[in-house]
Amino acid sequence: MAGPLEGVKVVEMGVWVAGPSCAAILADWGAEVVKIEPPEGDPFRGLFAGLLAIPMNPPFELDNRGKRSIALNLENAEAREVAQKLIDEADVFVSNMRPRVLEKYGLSYDECAARNPGLVYCQVSGYGIDSDDANRAAYDIGAFWSRAGVAASLTYGDNEPPSQRGGMGDHMTGSNAAGAISAALFARSKSGKGQRVAVSLLRVGVYMMGWDTNTTLRMGAPVVPYDRHHAVNPIINSFRDKDGKWFWLLLLQADRHWPDLIRALNAQHLDEDERFNSIPNRMANAPQLVDELDKILTQKTLAEWTPIFDRENVWFAPVQRIDEVVVASRKIPPERVRRVSSACAAPISPTPSMAGRATIPSAAWAAPMQRRRASAPAMPIRFMRASHCVHLAGQDRLGQGRLRGRRKTRQDARQHPGARGAGQVRGAAGFRIAAFRTGRHDRGRASPLR
Repeated sequence: MAGPLEGVKVVEMGVWVAGPSCAAILADWGAEVVKIEPPEGDPFRGLFAGLLAIPMNPPFELDNRGKRSIALNLENAEAREVAQKLIDEADVFVSNMRPRVLEKYGLSYDECAARNPGLVYCQVSGYGIDSDDANRAAYDIGAFWSRAGVAASLTYGDNEPPSQRGGMGDHMTGSNAAGAISAALFARSKSGKGQRVAVSLLRVGVYMMGWDTNTTLRMGAPVVPYDRHHAVNPIINSFRDKDGKWFWLLLLQADRHWPDLIRALNAQHLDEDERFNSIPNRMANAPQLVDELDKILTQKTLAEWTPIFDRENVWFAPVQRIDEVVVASRKIPPERVRRVSSACAAPISPTPSMAGRATIPSAAWAAPMQRRRASAPAMPIRFMRASHCVHLAGQDRLGQGRLRGRRKTRQDARQHPGARGAGQVRGAAGFRIAAFRTGRHDRGRASPLR
């Protein structure tokens, strides 16, 4: 079934996660996405190769699924013309480049909107495009996790702040941006006019902490973090079972669920204890109540507690590791999962798309030194005939490593008569790419977009 954005053309000029994750969701929804990269590629491509020296890059696969890519050296005027032509014919432009970079290459909102009034122009930033820190470098661990109050809100007392897992704030921000773009496209369907939408890691982090933020705004007092022994409601809390496995009790409506918990635990003595017979008393004596519950809950395994909890209407959830989540996902009906082949040695386990459709990014990854060739057919952007650009042929063929190639024979070049001076080159990451040249090939500076 076609996605809701079928026929929508999206150009992404993004690196790392926040911008690319937004465009990946749009691709899930049926949009045609072309990713503009510098000649050496999105730096995210080399993450696993540089850190772990393994021939695949699962994070990059996730956030660049469903896309095609073109590498442009925007220091060159002809390459900028190619980028502008792509954006002029697009419905949506998504970028998480800093404003000064977009302005430098003639890709600011005012310039793009003047050429394409119907364009929905989405800027994803660290601290807000109109803020004093608009051009400050940011990752989600800085703008979202650190500055938005997330880490501090999870740090009890003088403990060290917890570490963020990769992409947490980026993915929330990318999802937010995809929703903003969809709203702008809906508005355009009525008015015929595009608009600029903007999403920042900082603002998304503040909204995620919105309960605490609004409480501080309304009451004028900071919200103090707490640990499990000092929870405001001790029965919506984490506990361990007999085997040491963590699970969460989900008894938010404390008075409603307290009798259910008492029956499940066969702990009438707790109900008769004046310290625990009301919400205020349970809050005031939270450390003591948690200790009492710990003594009881560690007498059985979670597998043993499960039928008891279900019978007595005690809501709970196991604390699962990612590998346990993956195992659980294999229970998904097979018709909702599409298997794909892989050029790498490691197997690919099917998982559902996070955006709701059963799609799995193909993995045409190989170690740079192996120089394997992908089997996907070429899908060239036919109007591209400018110099200093390289187009990755084939959807979902976004690999790791640098986009570098070598000129091949004139006989190979004649295989692509639609692009003057075009030749076949083999990318260092092992996929086939089509190079389009009108003049001398020039990779330009090592990092033209920083």
